[in-house]
Amino acid sequence: MILFLTTSDTDILALSGAVDSLPEDLRDTQAVNPLSLIQDGQAFEKFLSDTLPKADLVLLRLLGGDKALGEDFGKLEAACRRLGKPMVACSGEPVRDIVFERRSSTPGIIAQSSFEYLRHGGVINIANVLRFLSDEVLGTEYEYEAPRSLASDGIYRSGSPDALTVKEYHQNFQVSEKPTAALLFYRAHWVSANLDFVDAIVESVEAQGCNVMPVFCSSLRENNGAVFHKYLMDDESNATIDVVICTQSFAMSHQPGLSDSANTEVGWDIKVLEQLDVPILQAIVSTESRADWEGRNIGLSPLDIAMNVALPELDGRITTVPVSFKESVAADGSGDLLGTVKRYVPDIEQIEALASLATRYARLSHIPIADRKIAFVLSNYPTKASRLGNAVGLDTPASAINLLNAMKDAGYTVDDIPEDGDTLMRQLIERCTYDVEFLTPEQMRGAEGRVSKEAYGKQFAGFPVDVQKQMKDSWGVPPGTVYTDDGHLFIAGVSFGNVFIGIQPSRGFGENPIAIYHSPEFMPTHHYLAFYRWLRDDYRADAIVHLGKHGTLEWLPGKGVGLSRSCYPEVCLPDIPHFYPFIINNPGEGTQAKRRTHAVIIDHLVPSMTTADSYGDITRCEQLMDEYATAAGMDPQKLPILRQQIWEIVQKARLNEDLGVDEIPDDFDDFILHIDGYICELKDAQIRDGLHTLGEPPEGELLIGLLLSLTRLNNGDVLGLRHAIGDALGLDYQTLMRDRAVAFDAKDLPPALARLNSGDPIIAAGDVIERLEVLARKLLENAAESKFDSAAIPDVMDGLLEQKGLVPGVLKYICEQIRPALAKTTNEIDALLRGFDGRFIPPGPAGAPTRGMAGVLPTGRNFYSMDPRSLPSETSWQIGKELADSLAERYLKDEGAYPESVGISVWGTSAMRTHGDDIAQILALMGIKPIWQEENRRVVGLEVMSLEELGRPRIDVTVRISGFFRDAFQNLIGLMDDAFQQVILLDEPEEQNFILKHYNADVATLKADGAEQNDAESESLYRIFGSKPGSYGAGILQAIDQGNWQSDEDLANIYTAWGSYAYTRQRQGVSAVKEFRRRFAVIDVATKNQDNREHDIFDSDDYMQFHGGMIATVRHLAGENPRQFFGDSADPSQLRTRDLKEEARRVFRSRVVNPKWLDSMKRHGYKGAFELAATVDYIFGYDATAQIIDDWMYQEVTEAYVLDPAMQEFFKESNPWALRAIAERLMEAADRDMWENPSEETLNELRRVYLQTEAVLEERQEQQSQQSVGDD
Repeated sequence: MILFLTTSDTDILALSGAVDSLPEDLRDTQAVNPLSLIQDGQAFEKFLSDTLPKADLVLLRLLGGDKALGEDFGKLEAACRRLGKPMVACSGEPVRDIVFERRSSTPGIIAQSSFEYLRHGGVINIANVLRFLSDEVLGTEYEYEAPRSLASDGIYRSGSPDALTVKEYHQNFQVSEKPTAALLFYRAHWVSANLDFVDAIVESVEAQGCNVMPVFCSSLRENNGAVFHKYLMDDESNATIDVVICTQSFAMSHQPGLSDSANTEVGWDIKVLEQLDVPILQAIVSTESRADWEGRNIGLSPLDIAMNVALPELDGRITTVPVSFKESVAADGSGDLLGTVKRYVPDIEQIEALASLATRYARLSHIPIADRKIAFVLSNYPTKASRLGNAVGLDTPASAINLLNAMKDAGYTVDDIPEDGDTLMRQLIERCTYDVEFLTPEQMRGAEGRVSKEAYGKQFAGFPVDVQKQMKDSWGVPPGTVYTDDGHLFIAGVSFGNVFIGIQPSRGFGENPIAIYHSPEFMPTHHYLAFYRWLRDDYRADAIVHLGKHGTLEWLPGKGVGLSRSCYPEVCLPDIPHFYPFIINNPGEGTQAKRRTHAVIIDHLVPSMTTADSYGDITRCEQLMDEYATAAGMDPQKLPILRQQIWEIVQKARLNEDLGVDEIPDDFDDFILHIDGYICELKDAQIRDGLHTLGEPPEGELLIGLLLSLTRLNNGDVLGLRHAIGDALGLDYQTLMRDRAVAFDAKDLPPALARLNSGDPIIAAGDVIERLEVLARKLLENAAESKFDSAAIPDVMDGLLEQKGLVPGVLKYICEQIRPALAKTTNEIDALLRGFDGRFIPPGPAGAPTRGMAGVLPTGRNFYSMDPRSLPSETSWQIGKELADSLAERYLKDEGAYPESVGISVWGTSAMRTHGDDIAQILALMGIKPIWQEENRRVVGLEVMSLEELGRPRIDVTVRISGFFRDAFQNLIGLMDDAFQQVILLDEPEEQNFILKHYNADVATLKADGAEQNDAESESLYRIFGSKPGSYGAGILQAIDQGNWQSDEDLANIYTAWGSYAYTRQRQGVSAVKEFRRRFAVIDVATKNQDNREHDIFDSDDYMQFHGGMIATVRHLAGENPRQFFGDSADPSQLRTRDLKEEARRVFRSRVVNPKWLDSMKRHGYKGAFELAATVDYIFGYDATAQIIDDWMYQEVTEAYVLDPAMQEFFKESNPWALRAIAERLMEAADRDMWENPSEETLNELRRVYLQTEAVLEERQEQQSQQSVGDD
């Protein structure tokens, strides 16, 4: 008997077809995919003991060589040697692996010849390799033929036994007037006749009215993508097809930094895809059965996500849905095959959706530009008139105007373009919104779109049966009662010729607020579904654009990755080309849109950045400290008066509270250093200088500010600009940054810095950093005057810096790399227009540019994430370990002991952006280190650090993961669970292993309560919790928005209802309310990390939802607040762990009430006012959950946002709804005693502004109603 071990299931399929042609004695050949054995250690051991001894010869074909089986390969090799079984080792790659062949126990020519048979593949070659091995190794005389060469690539058509040429295909199958789709699939399927799914795709796409050219090859990478030139392009390298459907796994491209020995031409992969210049759809050919996929709420397996989603994204492929599954089928012939024969079985419904999407993409380039219809969707949550066009970092209205103008210039039919973004917003609000407080009967009747009960009923009847039932259970019979008028569902938006700008409907929690408490998987409303189906079936949009991060579509219930027809994103938007401008620093949530709504991301630039600088009392304090420093050397008699004045201004500004000082210090000079260092740190804080507008490169001051931010940290091997200047001047930059309150002798100041701000005294290290920033700015201003010509760098530096050091190299990097990349920001709009033309959007990396990642620029690309198996990276491990140490040391310093239990909120976005800092911190807190495979740096295991190496006890960790993290990083859930499992097996004292301590106590408690031993052990180790499979969020935002909460208990109940599902390697989202509460009740520290300064804790609802919600839950369960920590890794070289309240004060002072930021928001009209309202909402939410806002902060917000006459005028002109919302929220804070002691005068003024604004809005509404009547 020959035993054939192959990692290619198509080999086994080919063998099943070859059995009947084999001699009788070879028909007992057995084949198995060894990967199925090594997943179960017992199965592999049984194979070695029971099956291997019966074999006469072992043939191996392993993808990855001996590494495919890890340690088990050595066991197999040793067993063959011990049993005297000949072993023939062949590579599973298209090229020989000579090193692996040497592991054979037969002569080299045997493995070499066997590889040739297997490389060519197919039924005939599989039969002959068995004959060859039997004759040449076992001594039989069956005779065999030489390896038969089969086509390495070609065009397949059902019924044609041989591969077709391009000419034959065009002559026999091409219909000239139809668009054409290419279908790429593996050669292995062709040689093994595993083609049912290929035939099904061809049939479905052709039924939609497209030609289909099915092309097979072994790898898209072969010969620099030669298959594209050979079959999909003409002699001029122009595409002969309109869209590509790719079923091949992995990526043709390589991530930057990875070498490719097989292809020497740098960037060949992107070049060939850009030459082809058509959309590429990734059809997922799953490696598992349909039953496995259907039964897994998360969707695809980790292996499928890596092979068929994450890696193909590197090529810019558009993720679609699973279209076939690998099923066990009965083998043909009489072979006694050990391994089950697997065949790819098509899913016809899924294929029809893919075919429809591909056909729509193919037709885009055939529709005349003037006839194309495009729909833009503006998100709107909360569902208020003040918050239309939610998009992080983006001036949505102004961006929409830029797009309308660009489209008109390109030939689209675009009529009556509004003058500016504010005008557009007024038109939308006056026409119709979903804000029920301002919605009138006239607006409902006059809405742009109306869907009758009968029309929606027909659409509804076409939904999957389970969807129909869920919708009826949630919202009643269609069309329901939400946003209906006279039996019609109305659609809010305005048409400008062939462009529709619509408002995304409410998610539905406002219409059923009690659902917040018990239904995290809440279904969207009938109205929500009708909106998207109206865009497709009534408006007949050729493409849809969701404008900015992010809407709610990609967060609807359903599988996480690899959606079915019953997943709500697919129900809403099954087959329309979908484009999504998205901020470049958020790869996680952008990836969610890619994977759940087949979106093409068009990444856009972060807002320009600037330093916070000083204002108000902070400026006055600085002036007094400067006077104090001068007087200390020249007029000491003034010092007592100045001390008192400084202390009074410090108290007035409450800066002493920031530093934990209650009384005027005895050592006032030392206090001055600390105040000076702290103020310098606040002034140096990076804040956003306004918002980004699509397609607009920063210029002038915005450009200088952004360049300073992009070069503040090192970019790879290029030093940060300030760092380079400091080194050139002989300063220890990192030491200066580490503690800005350290005294600095002005006599040691280098002359280049002494010439700057010469009137300001140098007191501490922070003052030196400030001078470095000034010098860096002057250098960039000079560079701007020289138009960033790198040849002018000597002139740029002339007179500013004599000791040049590495500064010229940094300036060259700015002039030749960063500045040109920023100039390409115009690509953001160009890319959208390319997409509408049915062209390819090139892929690109994502990340936070100001965190030393300027290399992710330029924008306007379809960003990708990474191989999830590479997390945490080795760099992230170092950062995470430092974060863990910093947290432990801060708690020890404050509390006198180490924390026993830490709660941490982990998001998929930050995991992608940092390559796993948070995961590394979790492992490091437990004293566990990842093990990386040397060849590809993937994590392949865990190593326990000794207590001696750790230097402290192992700290228990409770993890609240986000829904996207759950979907994208199943492997990391398993990795963390493995770590918990390992730690409880250690023979260590409980006082040195808090995980073991808590585990033992919980097991004992559960057993005492009657639990079975196995259940008690598994449940006592639940440490990873998240939302219910198929749902997202924490529920706190909805509760805060609706106002339907009264106490910590309410917030804790919501947080528990939404997040108490346990995740382990074996269990994916089991309800575990008791275990959740038990773990949260003992959390000592609730922490959250932030890895960049392009946003802050009052800039996103997620911080107050996930972190704040955790704190509120612990407070309710434990009776007191946990310690609240904030990990700052924005500068990985200067990690900090702060108390959350400390961070809140820093953000509040540097941004929230900073006139510099407020003025920057005023530049953006409606959207700037929106941002102010959102900031107040997030402050309120964080205070409701974490209790971190003091009365003086509410007072300052009220004065700056509401009571300032200039600000009132701004709101009145641009967004009066926002002013009303802010006033209402602040009054709510007072009503709930969160703002404990507001003055009656302040409250009266708040009420006056609120009522005044409401009167203005009512008057405007009345005028609109009268206008509507007049129009009728």
